[in-house]
Amino acid sequence: MEGPRLKIKPFTELELTGKTVIFRPDINSPIDPKTKRIVNTNRIEKTVPTLNSLLEQGAKVALIAHQGDTLDYQNLIPLAEHAEILSRLTGRRVSYIDDVCGPAAQAAVKALLPGEAIILGNLRYLTEEISTFETVVKLTPQEMTSAWLVRSLAPLGDYYVNDAFAAAHRNSPSMVAFQELLPSAGGFQLMDEYTALKSVKDSPRRPCVYILGGAKISDAFDMMRKVLTDGSADYILTAGITGIVMHIGRGVDFGPIVQKFLIDHGLDVFIPEAKALLREFGERYVLPVDLAYDENAGSSQANASDIANASDFPEQKRAPTSTSIPKRSEALIEALPKDRLFPDIGHKTIELFKKYINSAGSIFVNGPAGMYETEPWADGTRELWRAIADAPGYTVIGGGDTISAATKFTELSKYGYVCTGGGAMVRFLAGKQLPLIEAMERAFERDFG
Repeated sequence: MEGPRLKIKPFTELELTGKTVIFRPDINSPIDPKTKRIVNTNRIEKTVPTLNSLLEQGAKVALIAHQGDTLDYQNLIPLAEHAEILSRLTGRRVSYIDDVCGPAAQAAVKALLPGEAIILGNLRYLTEEISTFETVVKLTPQEMTSAWLVRSLAPLGDYYVNDAFAAAHRNSPSMVAFQELLPSAGGFQLMDEYTALKSVKDSPRRPCVYILGGAKISDAFDMMRKVLTDGSADYILTAGITGIVMHIGRGVDFGPIVQKFLIDHGLDVFIPEAKALLREFGERYVLPVDLAYDENAGSSQANASDIANASDFPEQKRAPTSTSIPKRSEALIEALPKDRLFPDIGHKTIELFKKYINSAGSIFVNGPAGMYETEPWADGTRELWRAIADAPGYTVIGGGDTISAATKFTELSKYGYVCTGGGAMVRFLAGKQLPLIEAMERAFERDFG
């Protein structure tokens, strides 16, 4: 799908031979809490095309990247293994130094030869690079040029190249300050990801269908009003907890168990907005017509715990807390029992949604249809994801659970674009500014406009 023209310079248009490039990818990876080893290399793999191209053009590449955060302390480790993995994937030696931007790191950057690369220490070891600092202090990009990281490394660089769309919503020195001082360009992943999302948002093939599910319904509600108001979405298909909240917005009573679940997880606050959206855009919503539930569940308190665990912590293996073997039953919305939770959509809903999927010109997907990690609640996500993968329209999928489900049930190569940047993606489609994009566009206007 041909995308819009962006105000970001592609790095391939730079003369890089013998030049020092400060390269900011996103290689933040899930870590085994016991071994402290990387368990998924997806983001590291996506960095390889840009890194290989930089090195093939004879650039001297200093990689700056983060791993973990203050609120993600179990993943806060050095980047030595990242360097090993990049060396293996690129077929080139990518060295590592356990210094972020001090004298040792500066000396290592100065010593680089054309075609060589080094990863500097974990950016999260710097106060100004942690999320709590960003949230509390709120510096401007110009003010961040005085940060130690930028003062130390910018004088050593000829260019700054960013390939970290997944962190585009972060307002930190490594993401937005180098652009104030160096000619700046985007890597392959940044350009591709931003182009794909901008195309879906600004010039989608029609009809454009959004499929929104999952447990993190704040993402769905952040997006829905914007894409309906500006006309990006022709139809929104809702599943998961989003679909249940939308039904409550139209007056459906799911009973005290669902009500307690929503209150306990702070999700009842979205009901007034659901009502407002249905009043304004009701004809463009497609809600589930039936849902699945566990016929063997008693009080459903254990069942509620299962669903909360599976929805809130998708990256971890989960064992059910309830002792009975689930027995899947389905009923139309108006005939559902009032003492159950509903961990999947029903097959009538699956067939209804498939009709919209098969006739769509473009499809955007964020969030699974149900508790797909556990049988017998995988039917909805499995069937819809297979239909989306085979759909004739242009497909963009994004978000951690969405991609995990796509990997489990289909092949990622069958989608038009797989977006790694969950938080950045949601902010962009919700019409919010991304600090990285603003910084890159300012640099483009200054240096290349």
